[in-house]
Amino acid sequence: MRVFVVLAGMAALTGCGPKAESLGRFGGSAPSLLISTRLLTAGGDELGTVQVMQEKDGTRVIAEIKGLPPGEYALHLHSVGACTGPDFTSAGPHFNPDARQHGRDNPMGAHAGDLPNLIVSASGIAMLDALQPGLKLAEGTAPLLDADGAAVVLHARPDDYRSDPAGNAGARIACGVLRRGIPVRP
Repeated sequence: MRVFVVLAGMAALTGCGPKAESLGRFGGSAPSLLISTRLLTAGGDELGTVQVMQEKDGTRVIAEIKGLPPGEYALHLHSVGACTGPDFTSAGPHFNPDARQHGRDNPMGAHAGDLPNLIVSASGIAMLDALQPGLKLAEGTAPLLDADGAAVVLHARPDDYRSDPAGNAGARIACGVLRRGIPVRP
């Protein structure tokens, strides 16, 4: 009887968590590593969440942002897992293990931490789902999550996709630390 109760309980719990097919567009397989962070302003206001997920072909970045004026905003992966306000320079430069220049439109680019711009709608909401091919979170010779972790930084302006070192994206207005073992508060 105890075995049945335990198995029934486990079956009920499996329905509570995310299923592989609901975690993103993974071609049917779950990510091998998933890290989530909250993007916070220097004043501590939450602007949204960012998840990074290790997939077979790279790292998927999913962002959900609310409360910004409509427009385009740059979002980048930075090399240091620190978010000290007010300017968030503690997050260091863009993650760039291959020593390339910034921007997908730059013939000498792009950084591994360069992401597409967020487009905030008239309702103040932005969604991003981007795959960074080849980017490894925790394995390989140059993983994003090294000893000091990494950060996701939201900038005040759009990335122009070519200006080195940061795409002329303006001030850093929000930041979230990416590190294994950091609990995420709801």
